[in-house]
Amino acid sequence: MYPLPFIESVSHDATMRTWQAVHLENEYLRLVILPELGGRVHIAVDKTTGQDFFYRNDVIKPALVGLAGPWISGGIEFNWPQHHRPATFLPMDWTIEREDDGSVTVWCSDHDPFARMKGMHGIRLRPGSAVLEARVRLFNRTDTTQTFLWWANVAVRVHDEYQSFFPSDVHVVADHAKRAATAFPAADRPYYGIDYAARADPSDPAFVADDADRLDWYRNIPVPTSYMCVASEDDFFGGYDHSTALGFAHVADHHIAPGKKQWTWGNAPFGWAWDANLSDDRSAYVELMAGVYTDNQPDFTYLAPGETKTFSQFWFPYHDIGPLSQASTDLAISIAEDDSDQVVTDGRGRIVTVGLAATRVYDELDLRLLDADGAVVWEQRCAVAPGRPVVARVTVASAGDLDVVAVEDGVELLRATTRFRDAAADGFEVATEPPAPADIESVDELYLTGVHLAQYRHATRSPEPYWREALRRDPGDSRTHIALASADLSSGRMASAEEHLREALRRQTRRNPNPADGEASYLLGVVLQETGRDTEADDAFAKAAWSHAWRAASSLARARIAARAGRWVDALEQAELAAHFDADQLQAAAVRVIALRKLGRDADALQVLDAARALDGLDAWLNDLAEAHASGDAGTLRDVAGEYRSLGLTVEALRVLDAAAQVAVERPIPGAGDPLALIHYARAELLEELGRASEAAIALQAARAVSVDRCFAGGRDDARLLERRIRRTGDGRAHALLGHWLYFHRRYDEAIEHLTRAVEEQPDDAVSLRGLGLAAYNVQGRPDEAVRWYRSAVAAAPGDAKLRYEADQLARRIGASPEQRLAQLVDAGDLIAERDDLALAYAELLVLVGRHHDAVALLSSRRFSPWEGGEGEAIRVWTLAKRAVAAEAVDRGDAESAVAALANAVDVPDSLGEAPHPLANRSELLLAYGDANQAAGHTEAAEASWQAAASSAGDFTTMAAVSHSPMTFFSVLAARRLDDRSRAEKLTAEFANYVEVARREKPAIDYFATSLPTMLIFQEDVEKTHRDLIAVMDAELALLAGDTERATEILAALAEHDPAASLVRELLEQSQRLYVA
Repeated sequence: MYPLPFIESVSHDATMRTWQAVHLENEYLRLVILPELGGRVHIAVDKTTGQDFFYRNDVIKPALVGLAGPWISGGIEFNWPQHHRPATFLPMDWTIEREDDGSVTVWCSDHDPFARMKGMHGIRLRPGSAVLEARVRLFNRTDTTQTFLWWANVAVRVHDEYQSFFPSDVHVVADHAKRAATAFPAADRPYYGIDYAARADPSDPAFVADDADRLDWYRNIPVPTSYMCVASEDDFFGGYDHSTALGFAHVADHHIAPGKKQWTWGNAPFGWAWDANLSDDRSAYVELMAGVYTDNQPDFTYLAPGETKTFSQFWFPYHDIGPLSQASTDLAISIAEDDSDQVVTDGRGRIVTVGLAATRVYDELDLRLLDADGAVVWEQRCAVAPGRPVVARVTVASAGDLDVVAVEDGVELLRATTRFRDAAADGFEVATEPPAPADIESVDELYLTGVHLAQYRHATRSPEPYWREALRRDPGDSRTHIALASADLSSGRMASAEEHLREALRRQTRRNPNPADGEASYLLGVVLQETGRDTEADDAFAKAAWSHAWRAASSLARARIAARAGRWVDALEQAELAAHFDADQLQAAAVRVIALRKLGRDADALQVLDAARALDGLDAWLNDLAEAHASGDAGTLRDVAGEYRSLGLTVEALRVLDAAAQVAVERPIPGAGDPLALIHYARAELLEELGRASEAAIALQAARAVSVDRCFAGGRDDARLLERRIRRTGDGRAHALLGHWLYFHRRYDEAIEHLTRAVEEQPDDAVSLRGLGLAAYNVQGRPDEAVRWYRSAVAAAPGDAKLRYEADQLARRIGASPEQRLAQLVDAGDLIAERDDLALAYAELLVLVGRHHDAVALLSSRRFSPWEGGEGEAIRVWTLAKRAVAAEAVDRGDAESAVAALANAVDVPDSLGEAPHPLANRSELLLAYGDANQAAGHTEAAEASWQAAASSAGDFTTMAAVSHSPMTFFSVLAARRLDDRSRAEKLTAEFANYVEVARREKPAIDYFATSLPTMLIFQEDVEKTHRDLIAVMDAELALLAGDTERATEILAALAEHDPAASLVRELLEQSQRLYVA
């Protein structure tokens, strides 16, 4: 997850560790915050009952769920600038703020690993309040516009009696990217492959319970599922445990905080396996996430250069009153009507239960129930406080809607209603894949489609083809030129960015010298200053400042230019302008402080500094200015050094870099990477500028000597640093680091050139050799050359298990036989035990060469750790091995041993770390299990297994439910075993139709895909993969029709290309044995 190193494995051995924890409590709540783990709230206790109102995980047990690998469940995780938080498993700076009223805030802050924006959240408790407040400040400290989302991810322990609730105006919920939708709370259509309506229909064979269509109950959801409300005019949502009568609510202004989401692993063995991976007690939990400036995942909004967004979110526990009908940060109301009429003294009426909870003490409130005409039908004066709710059962004789109102001293504080409300009444459309660029009618839509893809950081589609098609139709379109310039700027293509920006300005100023928006001029200024043309850049920024939207950012940029030129009066003037336009611009404050000090106005500088630090006590640059010494992690210190460097303050930048180098050695953060080599390169450059040549040489030597195993260039500053070093002295390591950066930014030709230079100067650079291997296969289409590069990489680092795995996968891609691949791994030894993927690949090879008992022994000797989105591989290989063991037992007449072996595959061992997905088709295994039972004389068990196989036509493949797959073949065979000819014929006809439809489809990576487990290393030829899939199913249909000759022909061709395709091998064996039952 560039530039973060990806952690690919987690330990299964529990060890004791002390984590830094900040304990915060008042009379109602007790919280524990873990700054070392992304500043998460780990424990939240309701002191009135002593119960946790969020899920407390008593162990820190990471699983491979996060963007960079490790992730833990429980508490509140704060996710930004995307989900899951890139730094979720990384430490944050922290401090404590105390206010005059007794309120206390624990602030946590860091710079995000991707763009180096600054995010901070403060957990505040106030005296006399049961509310947990998260105060958030998000600061784009970069000079270009960035995108972000913010989701606070609350985990709650669940069971059959746990119910989530959204406001009553929510009747539609949507999946990720809004790619699917269903009604809420009762699903009215299949969702995530589950037909919920059928599960609640007593006449349907899939019937489970009358309310099994309700998505608000954890017990009803069998598969991993997300749903997000598409609209609501209310500010609250939450969850309620009916067994303990404890609930919680989240409250935030829905105008900026529309996001309301539930996620679950699912109430089935698949989900329970993930619960076990993340806890020691297998606790089930759901996530009730609250999004700000976002209503979906992904749904990104913008942060302008230098912009700060601030907001608060609130949570509180409550008791006894059930799911809420309305809530504020002070009160919560529930209103629920009994399902049936009740007999009362004056006739038939209805019973309504009214509840009121509070987050602070109210000595006297009036709680009123109003009928549809507004008349009071019931009223009670009450006292309410945290832990002391009011619950009343009220008999209502009249029909119609009801309102509940809480009133204090004649002032209405909160109102709930039973009236029907629908926030999505204007309609909701699910998202669809945009047409190909050539199929879009207008330049405007081409431009906006590209904007969408860029804004949402789309995983499988690039915006650039849309923008380039727009320019093909209108070569001068200014918006498109600006968009392409922004993309070029982010990837360091300065010449191209400048060309686009000048074209944009040429169109914008053709008839009017003063465009309505100054973005093109501002970005041109950024390009010019980064290419060393400060005078021209200053002119561009000055023009951009004519537009109000760009005044603050342009003024700050001009202040930096003036500072670099030593014009401190001008620098101060521009920095004060930036601060005037944006009072939250802390970089402008820092420049003001420095300029004032340079001008001898120390008292004024101190006043500015104190005011700025009152806004943000964890701003590293301001703290360095205040304390005259740098503090923080190495990455943050590098950022501070960059700030000084941008002002031409070489000595100050060097001082901070010296501190960064020390911190990188003394307090390394493995999960954040190792920037030490880059730090030394930067130090060497500064020392050269200062004329300290001998010290520069020492720094340069250090840069070339320290480890770069986890060192990745980050932003454009790093890339320019490496380019300058190469120009000055040439440097193999600099070539390598720059090559990796260029490859990430898809500047492949330049990347290959630099990586080639790197290995010329450092022939044992295994990482660069690997990079050239990847480029040869994925970019240049030269698989044989890729093999040679990988062979050199393995020779340079024979003890690198990742290289050995990738080299093996490459061997499979080029059609190496299992025997050849095993020979390639003959000296791997203990390396096989280091990685799950290598162990699984090796075990599969053992099965394919007839060493299935060795495979079972290997698989049984370890515990596996799946990563989210890549589940199923351990089960697949385990099943393959067990089926081989069973087949051998059948051949020697030991049917009981075959049954035992297959039973161990039907119910997989916990050590695999996963369970079958509820929608996965396992008919191949179930057919074999039935056959083994039949051979052993267990007719009833055999028929049950065949029945299960015959009922499994659909499948779950490539993270999606499909109606048929190659497993349907085995479902047909199972139906034939049962002598159910009509079912077999129906399945065969449906299967054949499915294949014909699939044959006509144009294959492509799923537009909505967020996880591509088969494409992480070597790019897949999706068209060939699709053709091969169709060919397998064609062969199966031929076998079902008795045409073994055609089946053999198809399968032999597939086996020649991929001798390790286990299904192809099995089908080919069946075809050659002329066996179709």
